[in-house]
Amino acid sequence: MPERAQALIDQLKLQPHPEGGHYAELYRSQQTVATARGERRGITTIDFLLVHGEHSAWHRVRSCEVWHLLEGGPLTLWLLSPDLQTLEHVVLDTDRRRHVVPADWWQTAEPVGDYAYCGATVGPGFEFQDFDFGRDDAALRSAVGRLAPDLHRLL
Repeated sequence: MPERAQALIDQLKLQPHPEGGHYAELYRSQQTVATARGERRGITTIDFLLVHGEHSAWHRVRSCEVWHLLEGGPLTLWLLSPDLQTLEHVVLDTDRRRHVVPADWWQTAEPVGDYAYCGATVGPGFEFQDFDFGRDDAALRSAVGRLAPDLHRLL
């Protein structure tokens, strides 16, 4: 574990995240919005940290998610469209520090450097009932195998 990454985990009181890495929820708005899935908080945001060798497992969120690289990096985001036909990747680094993952897109992330300390803001706000792991979705697993078999390691 890089010394700076451990210091951030300790200072920010980050806990293990179910996707991988460490996180802490920073904000969950009191304001709610109506969605097709019911009432949701307007926005939520977390601090999220991955160290080299860790990854955020393939998953999707039913809301848009904005990734912000705050420190460290680079960080590679792999994105797969909802129709499972288009695979993209984005690198967050000193030249590009943020990226919006559209609602319902599959995503996974891994640091290229020693660590990546990020913020992730979701709107309408994150709720676990609006979240799916890729490892639990046969169609996603098949698409990853077809489009990029080496990315199965991120399930």
